Amino acid sequence: MLSMIASNEFMKKNLVCILLMLSCSSALGSQTLAEAKELFKNKEYNKAFPTFQREYNDKPADGFLNFFYGACLLKTDGDCTKAEECLNNAAKKGVKDANLYLGSLYTRQYRFDEAKRFFDKYGNLLRKKGDEAAHAELDAEINNMTRLRRMVANVEDVQIIDSLVVAKTKFLSAYKLSPSSGKVEYFNQVFSSNISVNSTVYSNEKESKIYFSQPDSVGLYTLYSMDKLLDKFGNERKLSPNNFNLNGNTNYPYVLTDGVTIYFAAEDDSSLGGYDLFVSRYSLNNDNYLVPERLNMPFNSNYNDYMMVIDEEKGVGWFASDRFQPKDSVCIYTFIPNKSVKNVESNNEAYKVKRALITSIKDSWREGTDYSSIISLARKMPQVKQKAVRDFEFIVNDKHTYYTLSDFKNKDAYEAYFKAIQARNELKIVNKDLDKLRADYLRMNDDLKKRSAGSILSLERRQEQLNEQIADLEKYARNTEIKSNEF
Repeated sequence: MLSMIASNEFMKKNLVCILLMLSCSSALGSQTLAEAKELFKNKEYNKAFPTFQREYNDKPADGFLNFFYGACLLKTDGDCTKAEECLNNAAKKGVKDANLYLGSLYTRQYRFDEAKRFFDKYGNLLRKKGDEAAHAELDAEINNMTRLRRMVANVEDVQIIDSLVVAKTKFLSAYKLSPSSGKVEYFNQVFSSNISVNSTVYSNEKESKIYFSQPDSVGLYTLYSMDKLLDKFGNERKLSPNNFNLNGNTNYPYVLTDGVTIYFAAEDDSSLGGYDLFVSRYSLNNDNYLVPERLNMPFNSNYNDYMMVIDEEKGVGWFASDRFQPKDSVCIYTFIPNKSVKNVESNNEAYKVKRALITSIKDSWREGTDYSSIISLARKMPQVKQKAVRDFEFIVNDKHTYYTLSDFKNKDAYEAYFKAIQARNELKIVNKDLDKLRADYLRMNDDLKKRSAGSILSLERRQEQLNEQIADLEKYARNTEIKSNEF
């Protein structure tokens, strides 16, 4: 009997608790919309989204709910078609801010005339006083639209020959590099770490140097390099002391076979959207990388674009982009690299928009060209060739000649000769640029010759500096190696 009484009491107490919880939940529900609006105000769109979605489903004709739901869809990279529908409904019902978000949505889709129309409408609805913050936000949106429109006008004429959608976690599987182009791997495959590091590691063909990104002391992803020292990697060095003058994450490095040109992705205040692709060159003269250049569209977009790789042996390149992809997927585009940058020649903005967005890869194909063989080559994983026995020939003395960097016994000699190799690669580029300028000079008019003369003189000085540096570095490497080994 006592046990039955105790059981009944227990059930009553639980029933009271359940009723209290339901009551609290109901009370919280009446506050949820207000809380969601506060979250929206603080730009915490992901947290506000579920509430606005639920409220919109209950009241699909409400203008303000159309605005909040549509704006959250836009800001969380949701269904753009639904976002456009809701924001248009809100604008028609007199919700002023819907015009700003519609302008932003159309900017993202490169529908610039429509974006301008809604930005103009929003500007006309703003009060001259009291709306300073709104005016500043509108100005920022217009500046972004203007910048994107200018980039679309200068979209690069590059032939994109293939595309493959893969899982983000396995995106490197689409990069079928020739051994001569080195190797790209995930950070946690190369380094032992108790945390997952979302970055990649590039190693050159000789596996004498690696480039990678890892979080620094404040958690910012930063690019580093390491050299092969006998049987392990060492000399960890930040690639750029000032992080290439960029204030966000730098990641996904890839270095051409010249050892000088580096491609990487970076998040920055001036990024189009998330990661943008950049290129830079190492200057032995300054022992630093030059100011990086942001790549043109279609390589960059207002989505994440990263992991630019160029296989010089195959004559193809790849880059990754999450434009128009589900959150867990990424598209890997295969392209034929241009020897020099050239823009799409057209006065048709709609056509340039299609090329910038890559709405169809065949838009970039040359008429009458058969790409089947190069597509097949790009998709094929080459067989690993036996490593070359001789990478160079460096005479140390009458009895010793080195053919690979691993032949060096002295660390300082190794580093000096590696810098000499980098200098030789830079010298090849300087010589090539100088030859081209000299050839062009003969065909120039007098005004152009005056402007070109300074560039030629500058390259000639750099040519002389590099020749001197190579001679000094090789001499130092030779003497240091001889001294340390007592040859």
